[in-house]
Amino acid sequence: MAGRSLLPLLPLFPASAEEALRILRTLRIVDIANQLTIGEVARPWVLEFPAAIFGAYDPDSGRQLINQAFLLISKKNWKSGLAASIMLTALVLNWRESAEFLILAPTVEIAGNSFGPAADMVRASPELKKLLHVRPHHRTIVHRTTGATLKVVAADSDTVSGKKATAVLVEELWLFGKKPNAEAMLLEATGGLAARPEGFVIYISTMSDEAPQGVFKQKLAYFRGVRDGRIVDPRALPVLYEWPERVLRSKGYEDPALWFVTNPNLGASVDEAFLVQKRREAEDAGEASLRGFYAKHLNVEIEFALREGGWAGARHWPQAADRTLTLEELLRRSEVVTLGIDGGGLDDLLGFAVLGRERETRRWLLWVRAWAHRGVLELRKSEATRLEGFAEDGDLVLVDDLSEANAQVAELAEQVQESGLLAKVGVDLWGTTDSVDALAGAGIEGDDKVVGIQQGWRLNGTIKAMETRLASGTLVHAGQPLMGWCVGNAKVVPQGNAVAITKAVAGTAKIDPLIAAFCAGALMARNPPAKGNSIYETRGIRII
Repeated sequence: MAGRSLLPLLPLFPASAEEALRILRTLRIVDIANQLTIGEVARPWVLEFPAAIFGAYDPDSGRQLINQAFLLISKKNWKSGLAASIMLTALVLNWRESAEFLILAPTVEIAGNSFGPAADMVRASPELKKLLHVRPHHRTIVHRTTGATLKVVAADSDTVSGKKATAVLVEELWLFGKKPNAEAMLLEATGGLAARPEGFVIYISTMSDEAPQGVFKQKLAYFRGVRDGRIVDPRALPVLYEWPERVLRSKGYEDPALWFVTNPNLGASVDEAFLVQKRREAEDAGEASLRGFYAKHLNVEIEFALREGGWAGARHWPQAADRTLTLEELLRRSEVVTLGIDGGGLDDLLGFAVLGRERETRRWLLWVRAWAHRGVLELRKSEATRLEGFAEDGDLVLVDDLSEANAQVAELAEQVQESGLLAKVGVDLWGTTDSVDALAGAGIEGDDKVVGIQQGWRLNGTIKAMETRLASGTLVHAGQPLMGWCVGNAKVVPQGNAVAITKAVAGTAKIDPLIAAFCAGALMARNPPAKGNSIYETRGIRII
């Protein structure tokens, strides 16, 4: 925010850094006037990042002391040019015979975008033309002396299988996050580093155009942890152009005067007038397009996608999050609780929602969990990576038998029952028979406890009530990514003077936990009487 470098320290080995920068500075950028060199036009950050990488090489031991780095930077900040210059420099510096250097791109088009600048830099330099041979049809550059190669590949399991790369640069990691097999693919591509202590892997990416998922979500969380000091890994280098939490909360990133924060090349490869125009176009196109603009050009993380015809409550969902709200915390703060259950087929999620009414404030407090048969990962491969991410979060449980899921639902319902706060359980009239049987086994049965909730337009009042409460701050949820995804998937269907949110129009994008929340909300809207102090207070657990 102060405009200072994200890399304020000198390289570990200044001589190693300077040797690399002598090469990198001479590389020419052919698509600018006069084909100036990087050294002539680059801003400090462009040189600081490769200096930190190459400057971590210990020439005495032959080891790379920083062997993985993640550069998260906004779109149009010369990512492909930087990737090309780093890997070309690595190819020239390399001493290992027949070494392999890889730029791994998620698509053929991006592979071309990465190879083009590298090939142009070679062709624009008489010295490099003598040293390196460009093979454009193979997207390969060969070192004539060592036989080492720099190859740009569009990633799939076949192209990276068996590779023994000395260094790997992964372009646009956010797109790899959408590939179901990306984690195994990257593991295969970087496996050669185990036998090459001088090697490294660099991830370069913009923010995702939807909620981070898969390997992108994993790497982003890991390198944020290193940056914040929660994870101690001296061999990892995070250079993440992101916003402080206070700026995100206040939406300070909307001010063009601050756009330099995630655009260190603003005024060079990034034009402020262009960004202002693109934002204006996004505003005209709607809220979903505007969020996409902020994600790609300002690295503002999208918690969930807004869809055309989506639920009005989705716009207020992020502001209603309270990530300290666990199930235990909800029970501690509530005077009465209702439950909702929905779904549960082999191609479905089983959604379970706990809705509490907070003592004194009477705010609604929402927490959810879901279950899925493992077969869903094969049936819905387009959503497999996302579902596996929710399972890692702990909000989704993958089971081999749905009876296991129903048993766990009953256990959670029994926990609420034992707290003394349970009013009623609302269930979908269709498809929840096994869940109702499991509840009965836990002693939760009868019309006074288990109520069938009709779906479709009959939930109109609950849908409207919950979106109004989200807007007014009188409904708070646990900020679970699973639920954010479901909320973003919800589409509104007009039915006469009412609206409905149904699974029929959501397609493969699941909304069962949201429907479960509506079932619980329909019961809470009936204003059940307070149940008095919870068991957490009577046992002396609650702290005033």
